[in-house]
Amino acid sequence: MTATRGRGLRSDAARNHERIVVAAGHAFEEAGPEVTLEEVARRAGVGVATVYRRFRSRDQLVRAVFAHLLTTEIEPAVAVETGDPWRDLVGSLEATVGVLAGRRVILALARETDAVDVESVHRYVRSMDRLLRRAAAAGLVRPELQGRDLAAVVVMALATAHPGDPEGAGPRRYLALLVDGLRPAPAPLPPAPAHAPSHAPPHAPPSAPAPARSPSAPAPRRRPGADPR
Repeated sequence: MTATRGRGLRSDAARNHERIVVAAGHAFEEAGPEVTLEEVARRAGVGVATVYRRFRSRDQLVRAVFAHLLTTEIEPAVAVETGDPWRDLVGSLEATVGVLAGRRVILALARETDAVDVESVHRYVRSMDRLLRRAAAAGLVRPELQGRDLAAVVVMALATAHPGDPEGAGPRRYLALLVDGLRPAPAPLPPAPAHAPSHAPPHAPPSAPAPARSPSAPAPRRRPGADPR
């Protein structure tokens, strides 16, 4: 196999991976958590054998969908910096809550399958720490705030999301209320818990409703005649 052909195959594999992950994200939200991998393959325009070859279980696919959501929609918004540290900080919180509130099924599945990659969460919190330090240096937020406080703000705002509010009015309203608590105040906040986790994942808390789903099953044998793409 030539190097050029090898690169072409790798490019095809990457394109198929992207198509499957994007199609799965839409399928979970539109058809619900019980959507089949066959339906994901149909939406992605690939053979079902391709989906099973790349994702040996539904849980692996959920992890890939959530990681794609973080890297393509949330991390770019958090990375934006302007000359206004307050607006950058609040805009990042708004973008995070807005994206996640609109993906309730993916959020619930991610929590259920422990699909949140630790490194992705650390990267997110580090980015928010940077924005927080800039705002603190400008005297725009409470000096005692920590990155985990921002993660808690995201989780609390997402706790107000529900199916009867598809436009996300609740999370936006309560995020605005929570954001006001970040501003400097005469009295400092109570101390943070000594053993609180330093990196809270930006997803729904346990109290958020999680749609039921069947346990993940191992990939079945390839059926005779299945499209090997």
